[in-house]
Amino acid sequence: MIVPKDFLNKLKDFGLNSYEANLWTALLSRGVATAGELSDIANVPRSRSYDVLESLERKGFVVMKLGKPIKYIAVPPSEVIERVKKSIKEDADRQSNVIEGLRKSDLLGELSALYTQGIKMIDPVEMTGVVKGRGNLSSHLVAGIKNAQKSVLIMTTEAGLSRKVEDLRLAFAKAKERGVSVKIIAPSKNNSSATKTLAGVAQLKHADSVPARFCSIDGRQITFMVLDDVQAHPNYDFGVWVSSESFTKGFDNIFKSFWDKN
Repeated sequence: MIVPKDFLNKLKDFGLNSYEANLWTALLSRGVATAGELSDIANVPRSRSYDVLESLERKGFVVMKLGKPIKYIAVPPSEVIERVKKSIKEDADRQSNVIEGLRKSDLLGELSALYTQGIKMIDPVEMTGVVKGRGNLSSHLVAGIKNAQKSVLIMTTEAGLSRKVEDLRLAFAKAKERGVSVKIIAPSKNNSSATKTLAGVAQLKHADSVPARFCSIDGRQITFMVLDDVQAHPNYDFGVWVSSESFTKGFDNIFKSFWDKN
């Protein structure tokens, strides 16, 4: 049986490797078959077919029929989808529980101690990095806001404001609860939704245009975005992170100047 390669590639979404995909589609075309028959149809070595069918059985794609010779019955694809969905959810829950357990374990304390020790040995000049992609930038900003102790200053574009309301709103709220001052400058005249959402968690001031996109944390570290966010593809947008009070002060002064004017 010849099955188009692009069709088999799509079956990877079911969590199947190439042998599993070939044998499963072969069984679907027959309904019931022996391992030898499926091996011939799917062009899978007989020495591997039993192992692969056993794997498909564990995953819930096939059922072994009682009797001799051993035959296999295909599970309807609609039922397989439900089984795969359930399996993925159970795996995600297990992984989440493992990670949550690590958060409360001695291991995290030991790792944090190593990190703190390593940071102390780093020259401040070396505390710089490039964060690529808007998804990663958002996660980076959330982490910075989460650790903020005094202030968060953000200057962004109109489109950037909408993204930050969506991605950072919860981080802003938690920072506000800790007594952290959150201030944002952006073109916001036409974004009443952002104004309403940020009310109570951040101070927002309108500016017709902004000269830069950046986020300052506690006047100690700055993340500034380099490209025009309207023209840059989200995957190629990037920011530069610098942990330096003297460098961050320059951006804070720009922010203060705009804040006082508006």
